[in-house]
Amino acid sequence: MKRLFSIVLCTLLTWLCAEAAGSVNVTLTLDEGQPKTQKVLNAERNLAALLTEINTAQAEKRALNTKVGSMTQFAIESITMLWEIGQFYVDDSEVVERCWVFKNSMMVSGIPLIISIGNGEFGDGDYQEAVVEFDNQGNISDFRFALDDQTSESMSRCGEVATKEQQMIILQYVERFRTAYCTKDIKYLEQVFSEDALIITGHVTYTAPSDYSGLSTAKIEYSKQNKQQYLTNLRRAFARNKWIDVKFSPIGENGESGGCPGITKSTKDETRFGVRLRQEWRSSNYSDTGYIFLLWEIPEDGSSPTVHVRTWQPEWTDKAKTQRIDDSELFTLSDFGL
Repeated sequence: MKRLFSIVLCTLLTWLCAEAAGSVNVTLTLDEGQPKTQKVLNAERNLAALLTEINTAQAEKRALNTKVGSMTQFAIESITMLWEIGQFYVDDSEVVERCWVFKNSMMVSGIPLIISIGNGEFGDGDYQEAVVEFDNQGNISDFRFALDDQTSESMSRCGEVATKEQQMIILQYVERFRTAYCTKDIKYLEQVFSEDALIITGHVTYTAPSDYSGLSTAKIEYSKQNKQQYLTNLRRAFARNKWIDVKFSPIGENGESGGCPGITKSTKDETRFGVRLRQEWRSSNYSDTGYIFLLWEIPEDGSSPTVHVRTWQPEWTDKAKTQRIDDSELFTLSDFGL
């Protein structure tokens, strides 16, 4: 009986040690002023459970238990497919990443992984980053590798500085892009946006004061659209405005507060460039100012360039227009795995 107890105790201790060794804690950070709501807490808990299971399953060389945490069927199928191609594990026990909160979903990128094929073939031991999306309740809705599956640990936040020649070429395309809005050239915009284009728009919302200070709380909320949704809304905007005047200007030499340069090149794909600009939009019915980020692909074969990502963030975060959005909160290439 004592021997049986010892065996059970040893087995339990071994399991506990293995569990602790593979355990991953997750902390999701938000923009200043954004509260950590229940859906964000749910996302933290579900992601921590999944990453811990990934480490445990990889150590035990077994299939993933997809019942840990809370995942949609699409997410289960996505991660199962990746696991069948080659196992991987989380390269850190403490994962602290920014969480982008959209109107009906959330997204976290930069999850550090190590590919563990285990046979010494090409790709075994490579560093890889994952992108995880969540629904509006914090359930995991997608798990995928970042755009480039041959990532490097030396990736910087901004990317590499583009050459002067590259900057001049890109600015020509940016000028044509800007002109298309002024001339309401929807056909050109249909051509320039890639079929998988992602459009992200931020806007400031205010909550009523909860005390006698009389001060409302401001936060930036983000909404996400695909190409067709964005173009449909843009057609409506073109139809209801007699005229539109869009102007782009640099965000300082290195951002408003010493941040990233205006044009940077991906450290992982030499055809991808990030462009950060200040945008002034004036029209017969509406006007605003903010910061735009464009992820361009400029093919080396000279074929037409395409825009894969367009984001817009408001310049001011308060009604009095005294507080600008911090440069560190603006989108960069690294937010899209580049």
